[in-house]
Amino acid sequence: MDREINKNKNELNRQEVLAQFHRPEKEFEVKEKLLKELSSDTFINDSISPNLKFLFSKIWAKIEQSKSQKKTKALFLIRILKLSAAILIGAVIGICAMYIKTERAEPIYYTAHSPKGSISEVILPDGSVIFLNADSHIKYSAKGKNGDREVFLEGEAWFDVEKDKTMPFVVHTAFYDVNVTGTQFNIKAYESDNEIATTLEKGQIVITSAGSIKLSQDIVVKPGEQVALNKESKQLTITKVNTQWFTSWKDNKLIFVNMNMKDLVVLLERKYGIDIEIKNKEILDLHFDGIIKNETIIEFLEIIKKTLPINYKIVEQKIEITYNKD
Repeated sequence: MDREINKNKNELNRQEVLAQFHRPEKEFEVKEKLLKELSSDTFINDSISPNLKFLFSKIWAKIEQSKSQKKTKALFLIRILKLSAAILIGAVIGICAMYIKTERAEPIYYTAHSPKGSISEVILPDGSVIFLNADSHIKYSAKGKNGDREVFLEGEAWFDVEKDKTMPFVVHTAFYDVNVTGTQFNIKAYESDNEIATTLEKGQIVITSAGSIKLSQDIVVKPGEQVALNKESKQLTITKVNTQWFTSWKDNKLIFVNMNMKDLVVLLERKYGIDIEIKNKEILDLHFDGIIKNETIIEFLEIIKKTLPINYKIVEQKIEITYNKD
């Protein structure tokens, strides 16, 4: 009789624990405690299958012990509580399987792409913000191979990195790495460009060797400085600049200061997602000063016509620019 009573009691306890996955007011606590237990060194280093019954009992005991001190969660957490219990249980099983299979999981990478003619905003898991300029790609991980937050960049991006001294943030380019704990900076690293440039707005960054470039020493960059590397000569220069000239694109505004027409055409093709053909080589020697904000490509070409000796016409899906000799 006693054995039957204990069996029924254990079954009721088991059902009570499982029932918590269907209680919205407890679901967040169960998930939080469970993930904390799963991420502990003791659990990760354990090579045998975890005792889930013991684990659930331990979690539930902690929740019961502290529930009198808990206050209502913020509104954004309430949204999380609306997720189905099936999803939560599936996530728990997946996490358990992952740790049973290997002591250290391979880093997970995500990708983002901003096509020609557009600007994209990416918010990383740590709250860091990245603006991707047109025709740019990134691959990122919240915890890379060395435990760092890392981003691989092709193209141009502006970064606002959340500070975390325990987990450094590194941006990999084909020529050098940019290391930071928390700051705002811009990197222009298009494969087709002859130059890669890093411009610092706030904080501090450190540029280190990577790829084919071997720096004699790490470069500490200060606010208002730009580090430019010529890909062909491998010559590196550090200059003081007006950072807005190089970062205003994220606000959908482009500033041109004595820009040659060759570079201007490349920029316009990326911004508007169009093809432009220069019909006369004399045009490449021209330079332009100006600002683009909300103008269409036709409106901007009309502005250029007022200051430079050019004409343009649309031929099918392409814009042809010719030299105006009059």
